[in-house]
Amino acid sequence: MRDLRRTLYITSLVTFCAAAPLRAQTNSATEPGLADSVAMRAFDIGQVVGQPAGAPPTPRHTGIKALIKDLGQDFIHLPSKENLFWAGVGGGLALAAHPFDDNVTPTLVASDFADKFFKPGEVLGESPTLFGTAAVIYVVGRIKDRPKVSHFGSDLIQALVVSEVLTQALKSTTHRERPDGSGHNSFPSGHAADTFAFATALERHLGWRGAVPAYIVSSYVAISRLPANRHWLSDAVFGSAVGIIAGRTVTRHGKEFPVAVVAVPGGAAIVWVRRPHEPRGLPEREERATR
Repeated sequence: MRDLRRTLYITSLVTFCAAAPLRAQTNSATEPGLADSVAMRAFDIGQVVGQPAGAPPTPRHTGIKALIKDLGQDFIHLPSKENLFWAGVGGGLALAAHPFDDNVTPTLVASDFADKFFKPGEVLGESPTLFGTAAVIYVVGRIKDRPKVSHFGSDLIQALVVSEVLTQALKSTTHRERPDGSGHNSFPSGHAADTFAFATALERHLGWRGAVPAYIVSSYVAISRLPANRHWLSDAVFGSAVGIIAGRTVTRHGKEFPVAVVAVPGGAAIVWVRRPHEPRGLPEREERATR
């Protein structure tokens, strides 16, 4: 328990420090009233829980240079209050799951049914499978000159790259031992992170009709790491949060959302924030691609 608490403390501290400049900007403003405070929190956090916002705007260029440039912007936008929120949710759920680690994984490992049922999850969640799928979508879009398709593939690739970087950084920082003793790179689960990053990008482009099956498959893949004796339950839980952070960062940075869940005295509230209209122009992702 102490090792996982230390692991999650390090993870939360890194995210907290990354988001500190954003909090400093907010705290330097004049103290608002309660209604303005709620609106400000919703404005800062963005859409934490809400309906999909529709497909992101398609940039004019979706070539390799645009993909690489956009990927750099993704890492710049990682420090955010919304990502701090998801890291906190993932950390809290991982701590809640930790007491069951020593029971759940051995139980599933000993189950022949679980072994057979979840066996395909290993292949479905492997990096070659996910990157290969994303690359095919991207290449088809480029060959057939269909920017929406190539943009979709580009976002999938970027979400996977961000997920892998975050996952490997956490693995090298935490050094948690795997259940089978094969190494000290158990936390978080890369399979869970990558599949949830894939599903989150799908949600933005395809809406819930495409996202729900993707999230079901992602959950299946995340759980499959337990009967394979490669991860603890808490590894899979926090890996899922890492994937959500990666997918949302790639597809949603630079766009503010009106629906948000915010903390208020005595509980929480779902709010809709109306913002002043801004001069029309190219969406941020499109504007960056044309520079």
